[in-house]
Amino acid sequence: PRYALAAPAATTLPAWFGDLEQRTFRYFWDLANRKNGLVPDRWPTPSFSSIAAVGFALTAYPIGIERGWIKRAEARDLTLTTLRFFDTAKQGPTMSGTSGYRGFFYHFLDMKTGARFRDVELSTVDSTLLFLGILYAAAYYDGADPVEREIRETGARIVARAEWPWFQPDGKAISMGWHPDKGFIARRWDGY
Repeated sequence: PRYALAAPAATTLPAWFGDLEQRTFRYFWDLANRKNGLVPDRWPTPSFSSIAAVGFALTAYPIGIERGWIKRAEARDLTLTTLRFFDTAKQGPTMSGTSGYRGFFYHFLDMKTGARFRDVELSTVDSTLLFLGILYAAAYYDGADPVEREIRETGARIVARAEWPWFQPDGKAISMGWHPDKGFIARRWDGY
């Protein structure tokens, strides 16, 4: 027999949640570097960028649009700036001067230059959080406008470059990360 699901009951959240949502959005929007789209790992102390924070920012901008806090064109333009940075960011196996390698990105990047911060790892989980933000943006900006089309095309190109088989050196589970001088991190993603 088929069962019909009842519509969920309408829930009204306390005003505090709306305030929290807007303040969270403002973190990503106000602190993003307008030249490359990078977002700091933390605030108010000076900080490097976290690629995971950039992924979260790419999902926060459409929320700002839907809530009326920013205009679609503003968010669209910053999103494209961000994607253009990651699309053209230098990749390579060197210890410094690059943002990533084999389609993945370093966990932390210099806020201004976008280069690897100190000796952090090339991170599979943080790259994935960035990729999810990119995919969300590519799905959200679905208009025929040339900028929205470029967001979709650039986003698809960035995500497609990630060489996942390379991050499976044993042919099984995915390594959590890689360092140019030490190789793959021994810990692997082998379960939920």
